[in-house]
Amino acid sequence: MIHLIGDLQGCCDPLDRLLDVIGFSPSRDRIVLLGDLVNRGPQSLAVLRRLRGLGDAATCLLGNHDLHLLAVACGAQPLRRGDTLQAVLEAPDREASLHWLRQQRLASLQADWLCVHAGVAPQWDTSTTLALAAEVEALLRSDDAPAFLGLMYSNEPRRWADTLAGAERWRFVINALTRSRFCSADGTLDFKAKAGADAAPPGHFPWFAVPGRRTAGQPMAFGHWSTLGLIDSPELMAIDTGCVWGGKLTAVRVDGGRREVMQVACSQAQRPTS
Repeated sequence: MIHLIGDLQGCCDPLDRLLDVIGFSPSRDRIVLLGDLVNRGPQSLAVLRRLRGLGDAATCLLGNHDLHLLAVACGAQPLRRGDTLQAVLEAPDREASLHWLRQQRLASLQADWLCVHAGVAPQWDTSTTLALAAEVEALLRSDDAPAFLGLMYSNEPRRWADTLAGAERWRFVINALTRSRFCSADGTLDFKAKAGADAAPPGHFPWFAVPGRRTAGQPMAFGHWSTLGLIDSPELMAIDTGCVWGGKLTAVRVDGGRREVMQVACSQAQRPTS
């Protein structure tokens, strides 16, 4: 069986309960985590150790919080208010966890579902999305990663162009794949609005509703957008259901033509105001 699982954000106990609910066996089944494995919740270190221990049974995507951990760990960024990453940074297996995290993916095709943490630029088709993700994945695994992570924190450029190169190109790819919510018709990303889909800024759409999006028709699954709530439609799944905020942790079975949504309730680990 293959299950997609939404944002954990440092909540390991709900993950263990959800794996029990779906009857997960690492020798038989696979899980795909859609990013934001760590931060804000109280068990980021336990999450990393749990997922590392699953080996090839777990495919993990990188979210914006996971990239933030890598940036903090190499000294490119300070810890922020609300971060709960200190246990990872002080752990005796810190380097093993960080090395493992740098090997993870930014996009993956699973049972014909294109999986990303947040979204895609409307100019990209499926093959372009996977190729661009692979570029940044290779960068993060290289010796050049620390230098780039120091340049990662910017909203510019906000619109894709094939001519983008170097840090600007990689930054846009990361922002699209790990931070997207709203987008204009010409493909300009908005990073301020964080409410639900009906709260789009003027002239903007949820990224998945942009007219002419080149991934239209490709089944897509993503997390990141907890205020969106659960979307379970034939070609679109949004499964960040607010675990860390006291919502639910969601798994969706996607293999063998079956679609089955399973959830566990979660205790509130952090309040949205923090």
